Order: sequence, then structure tokens, then C-alpha cells
Amino acid sequence: MEKPQSKPASPNFSSGPTCKRPGWNPGVLSNAWLGRSHRAKGGKARLKQAIDLSAELARIPKGYLTGIVPASDTGAFECAMWSLLGARPITALAWESFGEGWVTDINKQLKLNANVMKAPYGELPDLGKVDWSHDVVFTWNGTTSGVKVPDAFAPPADRQGLALCDATSAVYAMPLPWERLDVVTWSWQKSLGSEAAHGMLVLSPRAVERLESYVPAWPMPKIFRLTKGGKLIKDVYEGSTINTPSMLATEDYIDALKWSMSLTHGGKQGLDALFARSAENLKVVADFVARQDWIDFLPVRPEIRSCTSICLKITADWFGRLSPEDQGAFCKKVAGALEAEGVVYDCGAYRDAPPGFRFWGGPTVDPKDTAMALDWLLWAYESQRPR
Repeated sequence: MEKPQSKPASPNFSSGPTCKRPGWNPGVLSNAWLGRSHRAKGGKARLKQAIDLSAELARIPKGYLTGIVPASDTGAFECAMWSLLGARPITALAWESFGEGWVTDINKQLKLNANVMKAPYGELPDLGKVDWSHDVVFTWNGTTSGVKVPDAFAPPADRQGLALCDATSAVYAMPLPWERLDVVTWSWQKSLGSEAAHGMLVLSPRAVERLESYVPAWPMPKIFRLTKGGKLIKDVYEGSTINTPSMLATEDYIDALKWSMSLTHGGKQGLDALFARSAENLKVVADFVARQDWIDFLPVRPEIRSCTSICLKITADWFGRLSPEDQGAFCKKVAGALEAEGVVYDCGAYRDAPPGFRFWGGPTVDPKDTAMALDWLLWAYESQRPR
């Protein structure tokens, strides 16, 4: 098979950090608040701007609090779990490695003995059997499996427990039922391709009530402390961060948010344009898969297929006869061939996932680039497979 003639404008398909927005260049950081205290008036204003734009773009309901916390989405979600869990029974859902990580931390670190509902890569647990009288911990979109909850899914309005949702690869790329979620976390380097190290934490009024009425039994690390003297530390949601943030990364995040709010795509603008652009990437991949007889989605059902972390598996008969180690080695050869050509970077499956490929399809990715990347994937597969 001859090499394709066209190359993606951006070869960056990593699922985190994800590719920068179209047109990004270092000059957008020229006004960053550098060499000054983040607690000075100007620094605090920049952080508050990042918070306000985040909430406005995501359409977070009034009465919910949005804050910046340390250590990316991991830090944000750990902060929520350590601060909120333990007041009532817990159900934890896991269908890929990050969900498994939350289970480990709940049961082995906090020793809270959660009820665990698991599913293998490519599937979901039975969401209809979740007990919402419990606090429920789950990811909205499994970044390492490409499996998300269906669009129609939402915790019940009359739930007794809290719904804690790790939504790092879902926020700004797919709709969320904010009014049915009590904790939502994400990181700057996911859907909008900003620089890493910081997490966003959104709390519902129910979550705030829990924070002010419940004291965990374990010591609380400083970077997880959201209350003082039994009251919410409100400054966290006004730009006074728990520890020192990167103001350079903050400026980059603000730039990504402004780009998102001005984006138009398919007659839609802002958040709806972000959704449409990501959905179009998934359609490009679905059309490609439908034309091939050697590749398919890792998620088994269309309604649970992610439009951000799009995971694929090889279904050819010859591939199925290989050992898992040889399957992984072949997929690495294909990904290496793409990288050597400078056309697709970082498209290998996550290290704990089944052998295959993972393409980021979030809103910073141009669907035309995705189509060209898949043409190159076909070339790499054909050039590397045994004859």
C-alpha cells in the first residue's frame, strides 16, 4: 500500500496532555502574571478569571462552587474522596484503570469497604443496579477504555447519597447532567489541551452541606483541606488556591477557555461547538471502522463509545492467534511507524488496556486531521502485518 499523500496539520493525538488548540503559539502567554505572588491582586484576579470562565463555559448551575486545586484531576478527586467519603455506605464503579485506582484508594487507603461494581475493558457495570442511597464514585468517561456512560444516564434527583464524578476527559466534550452530580472534577490538560498540574473541583450545595457537617476519621493532608473550623474555606472558590499554582499554566488555560467560547462549528458556538467538534471526530472514526474488516471499537456498544478517548482493537484472525505479548509488540510497531513518519504521535493503547490504539478526539482535534491520521493508520497496519 502506498503512503497517503496528506498529513494531519497536527500529529498530536495523545489522550493527555492533549493537543493544543488550533492556532496556539507561545505568544498567547505573553501577559502571564509571572514573578509576582499569586496572592497579589493581579494574580488572584487571573485565577478568579479562570474559575469564572470555566463555570460559564461548562454551564455550571448557580449555587454550585468551582475551585482550582493542586495535582490535576487526580488531586481534585482525591481531595473530594478524602473530604467527603465515610459518612454513609459507598458504591464504587470501575471499568478501566482510573476507576480501579479510586477503588484501591477507597478500600485500601481509606479502608472504607466500598461495594464495588466492575466491568471488563469495553463494557460497563449494570448502572440500573446502582444503589443511590450510597455515596457513588464513578468516572463519566473511561479514558483508558474509551467507554463512557450513555448520554441518557443521570443519577436520580431523589438520591440520598452524593454522586462523585471524575469527568476529566468528558467536561467540555460531552454533555453532563450537572444538577444530578454533587462532585465533578477535571484537569486543564484534557479536553482543552492546556498545560497540566492543576485540577478543577465543582461542589453542589449537597456536597457543601456534607463538608460542613461531617468530619472524617483520618488526618487530612493540607492540600486536601476544604474546611476550617467546620466551615467551608470559601476563598478557594474565589481564586485563593490551597498551594502555589503555575501562573504560566493559568494563562494558558484562560487562553483555551477564551478560544472555546469564541469557537464556531457546524452552525454552533461555544460549548455546543466543542460538543459538535468532538462528536464529529467520533463519526470520522466510526466511518473508517465501518469500511475496514480488521479493526473495531474496544467498547462493544455504540451508546457507550467515547468521543474523546477513542479506543480501537484489531479483529483480524491472524492477530487473534498471537500471544498478548506479541499483540502488544505489533501494535507498538504500528504506532512507531506512524511516529517515524511524523504523522501521528502517542496513539498506542494505555499500558493497562488491551493491545490496540487510542486516538484523542476532543474538541481541540480537527476532524480532518483525524481522517488523515486514520488513512496513515491503515498504511502502517498494512506495512507492518505479516504476510
